[in-house]
Amino acid sequence: MGNPKVLNNYGSFDITFVKGQGSVLTDVNGKKYIDFLAGIAVNCLGHNYKPLVKALAAQAKKQIHVCNYFTSDVGLEFADQLLALTGFEGVYFGNSGAEANEAAIKLARKYGQLNGGSKRKTIVTLNKSFHGRTLATLTATGQERFHPEDFAPYVQGFKTIEPNDYEGLENAFDETTAALFFEPVECEGGVIPIEKEWAQKAAELARKAGAIVMCDEVQTGMGRTGALLASDALGIKPEVVTLAKAIAGGVPMGACLYRGKGNVFKAGDHQSTFAGNPLACAAGKVVLKTLTAPGFLEDVLKKGEYIRNTVKSWNLPCVIDVRGKGLVIGIQVNKDPVAIEKKCLSDGLLFSTAGSDVVRLVPPLNITMKEINAGLAILKAGLEA
Repeated sequence: MGNPKVLNNYGSFDITFVKGQGSVLTDVNGKKYIDFLAGIAVNCLGHNYKPLVKALAAQAKKQIHVCNYFTSDVGLEFADQLLALTGFEGVYFGNSGAEANEAAIKLARKYGQLNGGSKRKTIVTLNKSFHGRTLATLTATGQERFHPEDFAPYVQGFKTIEPNDYEGLENAFDETTAALFFEPVECEGGVIPIEKEWAQKAAELARKAGAIVMCDEVQTGMGRTGALLASDALGIKPEVVTLAKAIAGGVPMGACLYRGKGNVFKAGDHQSTFAGNPLACAAGKVVLKTLTAPGFLEDVLKKGEYIRNTVKSWNLPCVIDVRGKGLVIGIQVNKDPVAIEKKCLSDGLLFSTAGSDVVRLVPPLNITMKEINAGLAILKAGLEA
């Protein structure tokens, strides 16, 4: 359908959705699609999840927005729950992953000023990373295709190193380093998991140089990898973690969590008009309650393993590798992944690509086995086509 008045910055397909139920979306023509995309890992509880819909409706009747000169009861409740479950000391709420990462960048710069002066301002990120679309987060992103000359000049003070490269760590950090900032799984860069041993060595060397460690969990956080935070499995206890996408089940929200040496923000350092609005916080409470229910995250791990093992069992010549953690899955192919995406889309399956040769699957965390198998059947046909 489309609308010429809406900028097509996304290269959108000519499909308009009108409703969703579970992990199935329906377009304006009544065609149904299995959802292995979940709004790019946003709709973690699928579509029309009754507890979420009920909570949003109830909150809308009370209050949707409160100026941040004050606090809301639901905002305080959500903050308390989130911090208790993650082990952090404080949180800044925003509206998106880019905002959360902007907060982390500013936090790192302030930490550097307080612990090394004007020379300590470099933030080390990883090649193939992705951190957002603002000028600062674009610069932090370790992919040159996101640095077109059209948007220059870019923000200074970023350095990129190779992920999982031990030799590259030798000269990665010095007295000018304010922070090491990386994704536990580089989702947009091709679903590349960061090795636990490498992460621990990198964190050790960064801290030895006087820097803090920050993890971008905009896509991997909130249960996506089978844990509330993917960084927990790395054993590095970062001073800062950023969240967004799934944090409120589809309502726009981001968060920058901090503790220990990362606790340097004070009033006026970073603000946003809509940040932590009651509607988003009410949704966030439902997400936390659902993710922490007995067995939920274990099921995420089982579903992810089932999908990866099933794709591997097909032994298709076009599949080079199948990787990921939990329900963030990358299928590396030797064909054009966009062509595969379009074929599957025409057959009723949604997913996206990542990097230049990877099919990325990030379905709702509560997707049913029936929906998984239906989607896998379409995916297999698309890979074989």
